[in-house]
Amino acid sequence: MIGQFTPKLVSVFREGYRWDDLRADTFAGLTVAIVALPLAMAIGIASGTTPDRALITAIIAGGLISALGGSRVQIGGPTAAFIVVVFNVIQTHGIDGLILATFIAGLMLILVGFLRLAVLIKYIPHPVIVGVTAGIAVSIFVSQIRELLGVNVNIPGEFLGKMEVLWAALPQTRPQTVLVAALSLALVLGIKRYLPRLPNMLTAVVIGSLAVSMLGLDADTIATRFGGIPSSFPSPVFPSIDLPRIIAILPSAGTIALLAGIESLLSAVIADGLTGRRHRSNCELVAQGVANCASALFGGICATGAIARTATNIRAGGRTPVAGIVHAVFLLLFMLVASPLLSYIPLATLAAILSVVAWNIAEVHAIGDILRHAPHGDRLALVATFFLAVFTDITQAIEIGIIISALFFMHRMAETVGIRQHREDTVPPDQERFDAALTNNDYVVFRILGPFFFGAASKVIQTMEDTGISPRAYVLDFSEVPFVDSTAMAALTGFASKARKSGSRLIIAGAAPALSTKLTTMNGELSGMEHAASVASAVASLHRAASQA
Repeated sequence: MIGQFTPKLVSVFREGYRWDDLRADTFAGLTVAIVALPLAMAIGIASGTTPDRALITAIIAGGLISALGGSRVQIGGPTAAFIVVVFNVIQTHGIDGLILATFIAGLMLILVGFLRLAVLIKYIPHPVIVGVTAGIAVSIFVSQIRELLGVNVNIPGEFLGKMEVLWAALPQTRPQTVLVAALSLALVLGIKRYLPRLPNMLTAVVIGSLAVSMLGLDADTIATRFGGIPSSFPSPVFPSIDLPRIIAILPSAGTIALLAGIESLLSAVIADGLTGRRHRSNCELVAQGVANCASALFGGICATGAIARTATNIRAGGRTPVAGIVHAVFLLLFMLVASPLLSYIPLATLAAILSVVAWNIAEVHAIGDILRHAPHGDRLALVATFFLAVFTDITQAIEIGIIISALFFMHRMAETVGIRQHREDTVPPDQERFDAALTNNDYVVFRILGPFFFGAASKVIQTMEDTGISPRAYVLDFSEVPFVDSTAMAALTGFASKARKSGSRLIIAGAAPALSTKLTTMNGELSGMEHAASVASAVASLHRAASQA
C-alpha cells in the first residue's frame, strides 16, 4: 500500500540518477518551459485572470506535480480545459472565490487519492470525455474572438450571451489587431509544419511582439491591458474561509477536482503508452491535490497534468520527474528576469495560440470515428455531452453523459442475458422415465446465461411464466450466472411465491457457493428454496422422489 504512494522521483533516486540523466532532463525541462511560457499566460488571460497568476501556477504546481507525482514524465500546470470553469467561477464568486475553490478541490483530490479511488475515473466513458473536451474547445475559441478582433467588450459567461455581445461588437473590429492575429496563427501553424524543430509558439510570440512594438500596430499587449508582469514572486496567503462561502463554492470545487483528476490521469496514461512505463494513479492524484492547494496559497489558479506539455517533454528526451522540476525553475527565471520583455506580448498572438490549442483538444477525428462507427448510445452520449458542455455546465454534461452511457450499457447487457428451456446434462440413467416426466409436466429446466440483474430480471421471469405449464418443480440452472442483484432477487422472490401457491418447487442448481449463500440469506422469503450442486443431481433427485411417490 505504501509503495503506491511513493513519488516516482523517490524511485528514480533509489535506482540511481546519473549525469547524463540530468543533462537530458535539463534540456527537456528548458524545451517544455519555452512551450509553457506563452501558453500559460494565454490560459490565464482567457480564464479571466492575469497572466502572472497562470505563470505562478505553472511554477508552483508544475514543480510539485513532478516532485510528488506518480508519473516519471508528467508535466503539470494550467491547462486549456479549465478556461471555461475558471472564467465562470470568477464571474460568479470573484478571484477570491476561485482561489478558495482551487484549494478545496486540492483537498478533494488528496482525499480521493488516499482513498485509492483513482480507479473510478477510468469508468467515465470515452464518448463523454470526447464530448466534454470538444465542448470546452468551442467555448475556448469563442472566448478568444474578442482578442482576435481587438474589440473591447465585457464577455459574459453564458455561450449565447457571448455570441450576442461579440456579434454586436463586430463594427468595432480593429484591422491591425486582426492582422497580428492572422500573422501569429500563420507562424504557429507554418513553423510546426515546415520547421518543426523551432518552438512555434515562442517564435510567434517573439515576432508578434516585435511587429507590434516596432511598427506601432494597433493591438493590445500585456502591458496595456494588465500593466505588465511582476518581477517578484508573491508570498503565500491562506484563503479566507467561512462555512456559507464554502457551501457556495463546493460545486465549483467539485468540477475543478473532477476535471483535474480526469485530465491528469488521462495524460499519465498517454505518457505510459509513449514511454512503456506505468504510473501510480493514486499517488498522482495526491500530488495534483497538493499542487492545487499550494497554487491557491500563492494566488494561482487550478492546475493538472498537461497532455501537450507532457508529450513535448517525452519528445525532448525527458527521462525523470527532474525534467518537470527544471521546467518550473526555468519559468521562475523567465518571470523574474524577463518580465519587462513579456509585457510586450500582443494579446492577439496569445489568442491565436489558444485557438490552435482549442482545435487540437477538440479531437475532431475521434468525434468522426464515434459518430460513424460507435453504437447509438455512444453517439447520443457524445452529442448530448457536447451541447451541454457548450450551453450549460461541464459537471452537468459529464453527469448526463455518464447516465446516458450507463443506460445504454445496461440495455446491451440485458440483451446478452439469455434463458432457455433445455435437456442437456439433465438426463438421469432412466431416459424413458425422464422423458415421461417432462411430458407429464413433473419438472422443467431453465438455463440462465449471464448476470441476473435488474435489466434482465423481467425477461427471465417472463420467459419462465410463458411456458404455459404448472410443473411440480422448476429447476433454474445458475451455473453460468456470475451475480444476482437485489432487483433480480425481488423478481425471483415473487416468482418463487407464485410457484409455491401453484404447488411447484423451486430448485437453484449449479450456483457458486457464495452466490448460493447469498440467494439463501439475502431474502427471508427464499429461505425455503432448494439448492442442488448441478442440474443433473437436481433432476435425479426429482426422479427418485417421483419413483417413491
